[in-house]
Amino acid sequence: MSEWKAICRIDDIPVLGARRVARPAGVDVAVFRNAEDQVFALLDRCPHKGGPLSQGIVFGTSVACPLHNWTLGLDDGCAKSPDEGCTPKFAVKVEGGVVHLDAGELATHAIDLERPVAGPKPFATMAILSTEES
Repeated sequence: MSEWKAICRIDDIPVLGARRVARPAGVDVAVFRNAEDQVFALLDRCPHKGGPLSQGIVFGTSVACPLHNWTLGLDDGCAKSPDEGCTPKFAVKVEGGVVHLDAGELATHAIDLERPVAGPKPFATMAILSTEES
C-alpha cells in the first residue's frame, strides 16, 4: 500500500503551469496542472537534452520542453512522434484539493538519473564501427 505525501494545494499550481518538488536525492519532480485541473507528475528532465520541463508550456495533456520544443505526454512522460524517449512519471492523487505524491517513489524512483548537459552524446555511448577485418 502506498504512503502518500502532501505536496501542496491544487490552487498552488498555476493553471497550465507547474510546481517543482525538490528531493533529497536525484532530479526534482515537476507537478503539472492543466486547464481541466488534472494533475500530473514527471521527472523535471526532458529525455532529449535534460531541459527543465517545469518551465515548459502546458497544453491539453502535454508539455513542451523549453529548450527544443519537444512535446511529452503528461500522462506517460513519453515524447510525441517523431521524437523518441521518455522521462519517468510519478503517481499523483488529489484529495480535498490537496496534491499528494507517492512517498516511496519520491525517495527511490529515478534517483540515479542526472540532468544531462546539453550537447553531443559522450563518446562512450556512441556506436563504434570496427575497422578490423574478420
